[in-house]
Amino acid sequence: MNKSETLSPKLTKTNRLASIDILRGLVMLLMLLDHMRERFYYQHRITDPITIEDTDTELFFTRILAHFCAPIFVFLTGVSAWLYANPNNKAPRSAAEFLLKRGLFLVLLEVTLVNFSWFGNYNALYLQVIWAIGISMIALALASPLPRFWIAALGLTIVFGHNALTAIEFSSNEWGYSLWTILHDRGPLYSSDTFSVFASYPVLPWIGVILLGFALGPIFSAKVESKKRKQVLFGFSAAALSLLVLLRGFNIYGETLPWQAGANGIETIMSFLNFTKYPPSLHFILLTVGIALALLALFDTWQNKLSDCLKTYGSAPMFFYLLHLYLLLIGYKLVMWTVGPNVDGLFGFAALWQVWLLTAILAVVLYLPTRTFSRYKHSSNKAWIKYF
Repeated sequence: MNKSETLSPKLTKTNRLASIDILRGLVMLLMLLDHMRERFYYQHRITDPITIEDTDTELFFTRILAHFCAPIFVFLTGVSAWLYANPNNKAPRSAAEFLLKRGLFLVLLEVTLVNFSWFGNYNALYLQVIWAIGISMIALALASPLPRFWIAALGLTIVFGHNALTAIEFSSNEWGYSLWTILHDRGPLYSSDTFSVFASYPVLPWIGVILLGFALGPIFSAKVESKKRKQVLFGFSAAALSLLVLLRGFNIYGETLPWQAGANGIETIMSFLNFTKYPPSLHFILLTVGIALALLALFDTWQNKLSDCLKTYGSAPMFFYLLHLYLLLIGYKLVMWTVGPNVDGLFGFAALWQVWLLTAILAVVLYLPTRTFSRYKHSSNKAWIKYF
């Protein structure tokens, strides 16, 4: 038995929760990179799936890194909800009210502060990732009283079955169009000369992901030894990635865009990894959640300065999210005001490495405010502060 397995219950709990915050922190930095790209490299548009022949290799893989953000965050939200419902050394409690309130709060944030941060006005409303997480939490609130077996079964059915619904379509004048656009097919919900609403993140697959996170929550219980938890996480990761290789390798099921051999090895890899995100295909989820499970296992007992840094970013995710969006909004407007547009009416960097460099600089700038708020959040008894 190694040292990590003989830790006291208190220390075991700390390590267990740290792995979630570490992974969440890593995801926040990847998200920062993607949002920096959208602000300062937007002249190079990216389709979904990515049009490989029109996309440089470094831009393709930069975008692929960002693919991990939403599924990991939604999955960890499900795990965290189970941990809330099953506190260590306390009686289990219902998570339904907590999830409902938090979900409604996230929807409110999406349509107010988050949406304004993208454009600096309210001429359009885009229902994006925070909306999807909020709706997923509301769905989990309704499902949480069910036995865990049925929650897992429902999550698996949605994740594995929603690609079979791709053929279902509604025109904008048909009954059911708005609901189906919200659930499965992204598109406009309302449009006028002065205002429009667009469903960017179809929520059905994300509901499946959050249900699976909740169903896997018990493996993070303080009653489970680190060795056992790692075995389970690595096992599920291997199963997900193996299934992905099988399904993708033979273009069987789970992705609307089949892969094909390219002119060289890199192009072939790019084609193989070119998955649909809106809505996230089965292959998209198998790749991202499969790798997330392996990372959770690796981070389970990882303790050094880098892990502490990532844990800080992940300990106050909503604060980090809102702060970085408004810093990017203000920064971009300042650049447009002082320098002006340099390509197609926008300002954009000439090279992608500049996006990476500015992301690293902004990550350093955000560290101290995030750490300060995290410490305040965890020491405060104010209920509202916990929402950030």
